[in-house]
Amino acid sequence: MLIKIYSSTVLILIHICLFSVHAQQREHPVWESVRKQPATLHLDRGEHSFALPQLKGKILKASQTISSLQQTSGDRAFNYTPVELLDKRDRNLFFHLGDINLRIRKVSDTAWVSYSTASDRHDIQALPAGKGILAAADLSPTLSNIPLHLKRTWKQKGDDLVLEFEIYNPSDQAFEIGSLGIPLPFNNNLDGKNLDEAHAKNVFLDPYIGLDAGYVQVNHLHGKGVSLLVLPEENAQFEAYNPLNTDPTPRSITFEGFHEWMIHSKAHAETDWKGVDQWNNPTSTILQPNERKTFALRFVLAPAIRDIEPTLVQNNRPLAVGFPGFVVPLNNPAKLFVQYGSPIKHINVYPKQALSVTKNNSSSNKWSSYQIKGNRWGRARLTLTYEDGKQQTIHYKVIKPERDVVNDLGRFLTTKQWYEDPQDPFKRSPSIITYDNEVKRQVTEEQRAWYAGLSDEAGAGSWLAAMMKQVVQPNAEEITKLKRFMNETLYGDIQHKSGKDHYGVVKSLFYYEPDSLPAGTYSDSINYTTWSAWPKKEADNIGRSYNYPHVAAAHWVFYRLARNYPHLVAEESWDTYLERAFQTSVAMVEKAPHYAQFGQMEGSIFLIILKDLQREGKTAEAAKLEALMRERAAHWRTLNYPFGSEMPWDSTGQEEVYLWSDYFGFDDKATVTLNAILAYMPTVPHWGYNGSARRYWDFVYGGKLSRIERQLHHYGSALNAIPVLSAYRSTPDDYHLLRIGHAGMLGALANVTEEGFAPGAFHSYPSTLANDGITGDYGSGFYGYAAYAGTYVVQHPEFGWLAFSGNVKEDKKGIQVEVTTASRSRVFLGPERLMIQAESGEIAQIDYQPKTGDITLILAKSGDNNPATRLRLEQESESYAIAGSEKDTLGRYVIPAGTKQVKLQKVSR
Repeated sequence: MLIKIYSSTVLILIHICLFSVHAQQREHPVWESVRKQPATLHLDRGEHSFALPQLKGKILKASQTISSLQQTSGDRAFNYTPVELLDKRDRNLFFHLGDINLRIRKVSDTAWVSYSTASDRHDIQALPAGKGILAAADLSPTLSNIPLHLKRTWKQKGDDLVLEFEIYNPSDQAFEIGSLGIPLPFNNNLDGKNLDEAHAKNVFLDPYIGLDAGYVQVNHLHGKGVSLLVLPEENAQFEAYNPLNTDPTPRSITFEGFHEWMIHSKAHAETDWKGVDQWNNPTSTILQPNERKTFALRFVLAPAIRDIEPTLVQNNRPLAVGFPGFVVPLNNPAKLFVQYGSPIKHINVYPKQALSVTKNNSSSNKWSSYQIKGNRWGRARLTLTYEDGKQQTIHYKVIKPERDVVNDLGRFLTTKQWYEDPQDPFKRSPSIITYDNEVKRQVTEEQRAWYAGLSDEAGAGSWLAAMMKQVVQPNAEEITKLKRFMNETLYGDIQHKSGKDHYGVVKSLFYYEPDSLPAGTYSDSINYTTWSAWPKKEADNIGRSYNYPHVAAAHWVFYRLARNYPHLVAEESWDTYLERAFQTSVAMVEKAPHYAQFGQMEGSIFLIILKDLQREGKTAEAAKLEALMRERAAHWRTLNYPFGSEMPWDSTGQEEVYLWSDYFGFDDKATVTLNAILAYMPTVPHWGYNGSARRYWDFVYGGKLSRIERQLHHYGSALNAIPVLSAYRSTPDDYHLLRIGHAGMLGALANVTEEGFAPGAFHSYPSTLANDGITGDYGSGFYGYAAYAGTYVVQHPEFGWLAFSGNVKEDKKGIQVEVTTASRSRVFLGPERLMIQAESGEIAQIDYQPKTGDITLILAKSGDNNPATRLRLEQESESYAIAGSEKDTLGRYVIPAGTKQVKLQKVSR
């Protein structure tokens, strides 16, 4: 039955969502007004074609901007430019590849004057083409009254395309160039495309804002094939990445907007970015009378996403690789490896003493090796200056130890966010409610109903995080409050506990219906005339499947506590909570089939529940749940790109789609899913972008500052890390997966403040560069960390023994790794393909002897009075067992309280 539902409605939903957005955009006021404006690109005057060894394209004759850029060999339908919109974007203010933005002033003046080749476009003056020159032009005609002369040249250098600007000061006065930006309008506009078309035709861009070592990577949505790299060629330090919000192309769920590569940004920093601490020091350049200066970018193809770093080395660019990454807990120093043809002259730390940098002995002549220790919480920047004059910045975020971050989070959630009002008309008391950290106040009403309604992601996020925290670090005081929330608010109000809608989950407890409630219930200062101010009927709707995983996870947490920490949860038996988790999982499919057809955020909880049902001998329940999930996965297998959702494009469903595809042996679809994740989850030397899964609209649905904007470490980071790390454990020599997976997991902790406030994400716009003001949908990401984060111990062929979320020491006895995750409950030993998991108790240290394979676990002293440590070994073959211990009925080794260490021995065969 479910397959029939899926086949008849999933595709309809996907196409309706996408094409309705397209239809709306065609009617958008922007396009209506644009049609009334004169065309200034003059497409009718033709274009020049060029073909290089790797790239081919077309240059418009009237503007000498790029109208088409393609791979010389490859998919003929694929184009890096938004060519399908060219005849709509041929008016003023629309940016094209080859444009330039400037802010300049006389050195004697204080006010900046802005110029742009896109503002009031006029035909450029073509200049003669010489050897290696594809096209050249004097841009003065389209930069009205600019006191400088600008020449643009498209060149071939070697096999590559180069965009070059020469700026000349013909006057007798010095000018300061305070901002210089080169727009990069690639084809990241998904408007009007179904998922097949979007994955075939569109790209995602991610920056490494690292000065002379910086670059932009442009990846196919499907994650396969080449990756286009934009590199600094001459005087083009990548200083800032600025959104081109003056471009009229409507931004939406299907279009993030265009950005520009900023070489200088001082003028912006003094005006519209004033007071914001930028990624790099804002700079300018002075042009003396009769002085000229050239600025250039190079366009290079890397054979694949995984080949980006080797391609940088081949192009003589500084390469920095961080292990485990660029989020650095205070108790867990990181390693940095740098490769470049010129030695490092000196290293600068900003803020001063935020980091300690220690030179290590390197095992390879190619690499310089350093230890990076965080000294104080907050953003930090390393500036490497090389002897050849080039500079590279590497961006770190120093956080408290993972354990402290999580404990701060739990305390904040259960104190500052604890809501108790017996008179609340919406039955939200007691609960953990959304919090506005800018005004230090709980959000008890909002025009977007779900924010204050304890459901949907932005409403449920906080209580979900508080629940999941108990899996990581159970706390009796916090659990006491959560039991009240569970029994008085969640099970019975957020979720129906009886009747025909039993186990159904509502969209919001908060609603706007002033006629049915006492005067004064709603604030006059809030605009409730929007679609998002749901009436009670809409708030009571149980048809949104995405609300069910949060509730299922909460029931599962209480099952896990009752099973392993019965002294903390004694009100109900463990099987009662597991039954509720199971029934909630079933209810998602049966009561919310419309969106249950898609992968869910936190959908991995259903696989966790299934495995627990199987272990507990609940065979009928397990069979039913597995059958329901198989039908969903079987349908996904019929789709080329099974990543639909309530949004036209999403990075939400990949987590669940991958795990079920892998579970049922649908390897083809698991591979497609993993490749798609790699396209939007980069690895770069920047804590904000490294492992940050793409999301750019949830500030609208889950943020205080509401705008379309690339979000840094939105909940998608840790959720997408789940399939990435799962894939890594199957291929433990694929360190690319480990790097981005671990970075995504730590992304769940990166934005938590020193006090414990957890925002939905970090704002990437250079005008902000700060946490969002409210908690929003943070909890979904923390679910990923709580359920899956672990310590990974590997032996890298170039860099030796490394520990991700661990401190590794090596001596004659072998390898010793201090475990530093918040829970200290999971350790993956790469050489043995072995995952060790403590379902209760903690692993303080793992000792490993590579020659013999012997493993010793040092157990932490339990602070929760739990009688035993329960260890589960997950391995491809039963190669290890715990000496002197037998498995319980759930397949775990039960280690008596007080045991200081246990030995794992290889099983002889």
